[in-house]
Amino acid sequence: MSHNAWLSKKTKNGKILCEACSQACILDEEEYGICGVRQVKDGELKLLVYGLAAAVNIDPVEKKPMFHFLPKSKAFSVGTVGCNLSCQFCQNYEISQYPKEHEHKITGREFPPDSIVELAIENNCASIAYTYNEPIVFFEYTFDTAKLAHERGLKNIYVTSGYETHKAIDLLEPYLDGMNIDIKSFSNEFYKDICGAKLKPVLDTVKYAYNKGLWIEITTLLIQGQNDSDDEIRSIAKFLKDIDDSIPWHLSAFHPTYKMLDIPRTPASTLHRAYKIAKEEGLKHVYVGNIDDNDYESTYCPQCKNRVIDRSGHIGSLVTNKLDENGTCPYCRYKLEGVWS
Repeated sequence: MSHNAWLSKKTKNGKILCEACSQACILDEEEYGICGVRQVKDGELKLLVYGLAAAVNIDPVEKKPMFHFLPKSKAFSVGTVGCNLSCQFCQNYEISQYPKEHEHKITGREFPPDSIVELAIENNCASIAYTYNEPIVFFEYTFDTAKLAHERGLKNIYVTSGYETHKAIDLLEPYLDGMNIDIKSFSNEFYKDICGAKLKPVLDTVKYAYNKGLWIEITTLLIQGQNDSDDEIRSIAKFLKDIDDSIPWHLSAFHPTYKMLDIPRTPASTLHRAYKIAKEEGLKHVYVGNIDDNDYESTYCPQCKNRVIDRSGHIGSLVTNKLDENGTCPYCRYKLEGVWS
């Protein structure tokens, strides 16, 4: 379904600049953006996946992962095909890389914004998560949906690689409540060689979203021999600590997929080592992911150290939240950072 991609502008030479993400594609007639779902037609940039969902699910919000955002609630999750990155380890490559690997073919079922919102409400979801592929590539679709969702009392979450432009974040900010942002590595070479991107725009997005007052959580997929050294883990931890030591950091296990089938699954010992380093650097809230580990997935009060949110089972299937609607610890009255109501 084609729709004007209005987050764009014409350049002096008549080409179109896409202003959604930091790839900053400048396109001529019929050319596609790096994402594969934004194309110039008749002198205007079109979003080819507007209203076309490739993946829809109702998930625990913990699966996003968002651990300090309405615990135990349900998130209505939606994504399209297309992505502005080309990560060789992509866990959802079947949809994210689909247009690039199928000669620009677009797939998905019709699912307009009002239908998403209605179905989310019918299923008692507290939020809508734009996820599975990179949401900024279908910005206009997410914007219209998020605006309707807010009008109906739902919150909105971006699960993203962090390549949004500041302009995009400014436009989304009135309707966006949370972001889980990937910091895939602290190496620009890693981003360039493995993801087809750069590190700096991601770090800029983390800082900018935080300064806009959005609730942010960070995820890093640790890949053996690629981004799991002590120095790199420590560098990311220090970067986050310099912004705010209460930003939750999710350290997740890689499993062989897509173009990285020759690298073994990340062992739990690597996640535990990274967790220890992050704690040594002073981060309050650190979690492991993609393994079932009750102790390392639960939330502890930074002040009294008691367990205040207990998580067990597979990806948020069993959650016991002892905090009140203000995020207050029942043991010492410390107010934990997050979105609790």
